[in-house]
Amino acid sequence: MIPRLHGRTHSPREPLAEALGRPLSPNEGLTEYTVVAHWPGLDYYTPNDEQRTWTSVQWAEHLEDPYLEHPFAASADDDRRAILHLDIRLHPDDRELTGPEWAETAHRFARAAGIEIPGAAEHGWRWIAVQAQPGRLDVIANLIHLDGTWRTPPSDILRRLADEARRIERDLNLTPVRTGSTVRPAVRTAPTASAQLASVLTQLADEQAGPLATVRGLIEHTAHRIARQPGAAGTGTAHRLELIARRLHGIQQDLDTTAAHLAQPRTAAVAATTARHTTHRTP
Repeated sequence: MIPRLHGRTHSPREPLAEALGRPLSPNEGLTEYTVVAHWPGLDYYTPNDEQRTWTSVQWAEHLEDPYLEHPFAASADDDRRAILHLDIRLHPDDRELTGPEWAETAHRFARAAGIEIPGAAEHGWRWIAVQAQPGRLDVIANLIHLDGTWRTPPSDILRRLADEARRIERDLNLTPVRTGSTVRPAVRTAPTASAQLASVLTQLADEQAGPLATVRGLIEHTAHRIARQPGAAGTGTAHRLELIARRLHGIQQDLDTTAAHLAQPRTAAVAATTARHTTHRTP
């Protein structure tokens, strides 16, 4: 069982679409077999199991609501990227877990990540767990608390998640992750000009802390807020902003691809040069 923590974002829509493996839909209802767990306080806000009929778009809006309710909530460094996304993948040889096992796993990881506190059902942070793809569970949360305060994840969150994964593997009799590493350490070489440029492009394209990701997140969040405004003018503006965000995402991908090409080892070029120097012409 391998947990992976994604870079935080402004909107839950992209993480939810990734968890589902398909675009969000205003018509497709997600059953309890897909949304296998959620923050305990949801039952206090939606009586009569209303959330059992929610569509994927409505689930995304539910996770977005703290942005609208607390427009000035931000982290200590004035960061508004409040959507935390965690996915957990089983080993290929593991058995398929049951619904209750997925739900238990989701709650345990939510507690390990610090977004669920036992005994505080009516209070806390909004999160849901989606099990829509074989051997995979996604936990998506908003770090803005119901009272408007910001929840900063524990500094050792990666260690906590890894430790919880090992405990769940033992409890559910799953395949443990190997602790030993067979990867040889890389030989340290002086960075070339290409490697340095690749590093710069990688920082620009970084989905977690890159400047383009920050700009794109702000545009996406603005588009979602404008889309909620009445009138066709707001809808058109939101659509244009979404197109701008898509173009920025395309630029990020192009930069990342370019960085990968720059960072590739030049063994092929060296081999070709050596071959040219060692070739003999037949008299």
